[in-house]
Amino acid sequence: MSQEHVDQRAKGRYPIALEVRYKLLRGDRVVSVGCGKTLNISSGGVLFETDEPLPPSGVVELAIQWPFLLRDVCSLKLVVRGRIVRRDFDTKATAVRAESHEFRTAGVRSSRSDDAPNAPAKVMMASSVGVAV
Repeated sequence: MSQEHVDQRAKGRYPIALEVRYKLLRGDRVVSVGCGKTLNISSGGVLFETDEPLPPSGVVELAIQWPFLLRDVCSLKLVVRGRIVRRDFDTKATAVRAESHEFRTAGVRSSRSDDAPNAPAKVMMASSVGVAV
């Protein structure tokens, strides 16, 4: 009788490749920063790859470029704060268990017709948008 590996995670995982920027934290201090790409996301965490190896444990904040616009005009970032729970040195993948998450707006271009065509974009900022993951 063969033994197959059964994934017993409570949360479903969704494979998706998105740009991610991370901050490795120690207390309120940022120890290092970098970027990578997500491999999969669930409501319980994120698996992502980086060019530089991260430590096998620690607190991180991830800012993930979300692929959809808020109201078709505003870019979003999913910001996840959590703990590194696993690091695969062969694939450079890091697994983070999410402790908190929120969507943040990245900016909105003005659609007013009287704006000059080469004027800088007007940006409206908000700290977070209440959208469920």
